[in-house]
Amino acid sequence: MSGLRLLPGETDTGKPCFLSTDDTGGPLSRLADDIEVSQLQDGADVLAGAKAVLGDRKAGEYALRRALRATTQVLGDVLRIADSRGARLPQGGDCP
Repeated sequence: MSGLRLLPGETDTGKPCFLSTDDTGGPLSRLADDIEVSQLQDGADVLAGAKAVLGDRKAGEYALRRALRATTQVLGDVLRIADSRGARLPQGGDCP
């Protein structure tokens, strides 16, 4: 999918969204970069919260389910970012 960038969101039906780009860093690419940074920060925050819940022996089922739900959401976001960034890496002989 050369020239297509996987975006950090999905359609209403759960399908991936792509941006046709020539890697010039246009406004939509910068917006996608900003969203990814925000998603990664959210992931770090959720990880810290999940660790706190897991470390609390008195945490109930509701707290555990809430932490797991948030963790699965941000894990999906992080995996999408990894796929998007991995697809934009130079391939094989393209490295200097």
